[in-house]
Amino acid sequence: MQLFDLTGKVAVVTGGNGGIGLGMAIGMAEAGAAVVLAGRDVAKAETALAELAARGATARFIAADVTRGQACRDLVAETLAQFGRLDILVNNAGTSIRKMPQDYTEAEWHHVLDTNLTGAFLCSQAAYPAMKQAGGGKMINIGSMMSLFGAPYATPYAASKGGIVQMTRALATAWAKDHIQVNAVLPGWIDTELTRTARRQVDGLHERVETRTPAGRWGVPADLAGVAVFLAGKGSDFVTGTAIPVDGGFSIAT
Repeated sequence: MQLFDLTGKVAVVTGGNGGIGLGMAIGMAEAGAAVVLAGRDVAKAETALAELAARGATARFIAADVTRGQACRDLVAETLAQFGRLDILVNNAGTSIRKMPQDYTEAEWHHVLDTNLTGAFLCSQAAYPAMKQAGGGKMINIGSMMSLFGAPYATPYAASKGGIVQMTRALATAWAKDHIQVNAVLPGWIDTELTRTARRQVDGLHERVETRTPAGRWGVPADLAGVAVFLAGKGSDFVTGTAIPVDGGFSIAT
């Protein structure tokens, strides 16, 4: 169906070499898009590229530190040099440090905020001119259940993900006139390297998530593929400034 056909489109996915980012990249590749994975872990990227290649996808890796504005601009420039266009940006790169709020250092606070929030802004800012010149584009920002809920061990992470939602709304209103839709996805508890670490650090987390989630399970990265294709394609041309939970019902459960 044309509404969900990404043939000829080019997508950049930051942090796309694993977890949620790779799940979304696979979904968009299977819908026809060429995919650029951006990140810092070259070995991890090689594994991701091999998985995409096995599915017949066109994919490249470009090393980038999203906390640096010049690196974000270089990422966009290299994408344009290799593919001639940039249609979709997924701001997925993220990190977390789990401590009680009184125990964070200033450097730890800035590390999480710079990666999760500032990085998303800098990449969006870098991608904007190319999308405007092309007549439009799609930006997908990855928030979290922590955009909605509080947790004692995730103060900077929650602040960054709450900021993602408000930044998404602001960018959506600013760039709608340029035919650029900006939306956020709020993943629930997804089985990734990041959440496996959380389960080791937070007693009882695994059981609490399964008990509260109406779907009765943790999500997997492939569960994010569908929403990525929708928000990247023509089917969402009149959808902007939203924050869509993909959480098996976690956010509506009591």
